[in-house]
Amino acid sequence: MTQFPDDFLWGGAIAANQVEGAYDLDGKGLSTSDMLPSGILSPHQTREVRTAGIKDVAIDFYHRYPDDISLFKEMGFNCLRLSIAWSRIFPNGDEQQPNEAGLAYYDRIFDELAKHDITPFVTLSHYEMPYALVENYGGWADRKLIEFFERYVRTVFQRYKDKVKLWLTFNEINMSLHAPFTGVGLHEDATEQAIYQAIHHQLVANAKAVKLCQQIIPDGKIGNMLLGAINYPYTCNPDDVIAAMHENNKWLFFGDVQTRGKYPGYMLRYFRENNIEIAMEEGDLETISQASVDFISFSYYASGCASADPKQKEVGNIVDSVPNPYLEKSQWGWLIDPKGLRILLNFLYDRYQKPLFIVENGLGARDEIDENGEIQDDYRIQYLNDHLVQAREALLDGVELMGFTSWGPIDLVANSTAEMSKRYGFIYVDRHDDGSGTLERKRKKSFSWYQEMIATQGRSLK
Repeated sequence: MTQFPDDFLWGGAIAANQVEGAYDLDGKGLSTSDMLPSGILSPHQTREVRTAGIKDVAIDFYHRYPDDISLFKEMGFNCLRLSIAWSRIFPNGDEQQPNEAGLAYYDRIFDELAKHDITPFVTLSHYEMPYALVENYGGWADRKLIEFFERYVRTVFQRYKDKVKLWLTFNEINMSLHAPFTGVGLHEDATEQAIYQAIHHQLVANAKAVKLCQQIIPDGKIGNMLLGAINYPYTCNPDDVIAAMHENNKWLFFGDVQTRGKYPGYMLRYFRENNIEIAMEEGDLETISQASVDFISFSYYASGCASADPKQKEVGNIVDSVPNPYLEKSQWGWLIDPKGLRILLNFLYDRYQKPLFIVENGLGARDEIDENGEIQDDYRIQYLNDHLVQAREALLDGVELMGFTSWGPIDLVANSTAEMSKRYGFIYVDRHDDGSGTLERKRKKSFSWYQEMIATQGRSLK
């Protein structure tokens, strides 16, 4: 096989808080993302001392979406992964009635996508929640958030049931272990006990969302979304192999619960040995057991290594890991490992036997405009080419793969550091880290490369 299946979904992925801007327009409330003007790796601010950040305007997708969607169609997209900002629909999170202006905005987005025959693929919660839920309830530490999330989900499912058939629950749900404020609305120094309790509430909410999708949109599909952080043993020493197993279990735990419908034994052991006691209400485990996701989606940017020797570990941009001497790094220190994508695809498919979807993959890099006004981003082309070749290999291995949405098909504000200079897009946006720029869009060299790759269903890959 030299090409991808005819029904393969090709496109890109964006998040509301990284592209929309308009952070306080049309009734939108502040979100947790709005309290992180320097990115998720920095301490969060409070309402009283909040300072303006680049995400307040971002790339102004809120107003410019018709032109941007037209560019996506020009590239050949038949799918766009995007998110709904919960705080546009319920500004404080706990209202009884939604904000109509927020609902109408996403109606316009979905209608515009339909005009271009682009399938919307919607994430319900992508690294943001109404900040008032943190102020008034302590985030997902309070199980009342299950009720509030369920109300939000029911509202958008009922509103968009005829327009959106593909859904995801929580973006990179396992990132709560590394960025608890972003993931579950807890303080950055929250204890493991507090984080896992909040995660339990989120897993119950995830199950309720799956059930609601089945009831309200019976012809729809809903998946989970993991940060695919595959770890290799640093050596063939059995202690390193066990260390890698433990590192992988930290994120596979989420997929196991969302897919198999129960807490795995290795996690129950971890809770016992670390004095973590999860408070559960009657019916929680039954709810989880009855709501297996339809498919597994994940992001993949880099692999890691694990060693039993703690001295081997290096501090990373997001996740600490043991360096791999066989791999090169990106400008932001992320290991570049295309074959790791094939390994991960096989690993997940063997474990879950459910369709997979690569919903984020791409290279963050500094782009320069040359003397001809062009952006020759051959490094991005090479990165994506090499990863898609390995995705094709996984298809040959027998993996059931639904689609591929590259992260940031248009330059956006980087989540980890709130920078514009860390660019992922096929489309350049004239905006800079200091907020200057015209917001003009410009096609990069990779734009025509991705366009040809989609048109040939991958036959142009090298």
